[in-house]
Amino acid sequence: MVKMLKKKVVIGTRASILAIAQAEFVKKILQEKKPDLEIELKKIITSGDKDQRTNWGDTSLKSLFVKEIEKELLDGGVDIAVHSMKDMPAVTPKGLINGCFPQREDNRDVLVSNGNLNLEELPEGAKVGTSSLRRKMSLLNLRPDLEVVPIRGNIHTRLKKLREGYCDAIILAAAGLKRVGMEREVSQYFETEEIVPAPAQGILCIQCREGDEFILDELKKVDDEKTRLICLAEREFSRIFDGGCHTPMGCSAEINGDMIELKGMYYSGDRVYFGNNSGSTESPEKVAQDLAGIIRGKIDE
Repeated sequence: MVKMLKKKVVIGTRASILAIAQAEFVKKILQEKKPDLEIELKKIITSGDKDQRTNWGDTSLKSLFVKEIEKELLDGGVDIAVHSMKDMPAVTPKGLINGCFPQREDNRDVLVSNGNLNLEELPEGAKVGTSSLRRKMSLLNLRPDLEVVPIRGNIHTRLKKLREGYCDAIILAAAGLKRVGMEREVSQYFETEEIVPAPAQGILCIQCREGDEFILDELKKVDDEKTRLICLAEREFSRIFDGGCHTPMGCSAEINGDMIELKGMYYSGDRVYFGNNSGSTESPEKVAQDLAGIIRGKIDE
């Protein structure tokens, strides 16, 4: 097959500050490998950007942040699409593939609070904003006295609501704050044992058209094998438990040598169930499947 030479590569992205920062990051690492590669960003408004409903209990909203971008990719309007992997539905549209997995950013959750207070220092009954059931249930497991209130919008919108007094603190992903250069806002980092992160949090999904040899060759240059394996394990765990913001579950994987270590949690009823498992990096999905079995066994006891 003759590879088509491209004068310009177009990256499709949401128009939020975080999404643009992520797309700029991908542009930067691609151009570091091939300095003469011309790359343009195309901002696309998605249904999810227009719809600011809370996503608690609604399993249909994940695709709202990606479907318009995926359509542009399928139609040839863009060559690459950059998403947050944790926002991606389990099924990829026919004709599209995940072309590479750049190195993962910090996957921890963080607390941002008025007065720069940590979780223990928040007053009794303080209001904490999040629209993730995983974060809500994890937070209440640590501080049952807190009032958790729903909050939507991009990072800057949420920070503005916090400063205006809508709540006393909010929980965000460390990765997002770091990517937009706002790490200084963090009041506390939660270790993954305290609040188990969302599956694939901090990982970027770089989509392209299946069979686009030029783009696939370029993406291979920035692929991180450890991140790919971590993503496979965490996404499999998520798939088993139908994971997402509407499901109170989380997991976090690490690679140590030729082993992958995975911790996970799932809330059923009013109880939280934790589990750990490890196995060969040759079978990341099996590590996740076995961990899911361990947790389900605890639920059935």
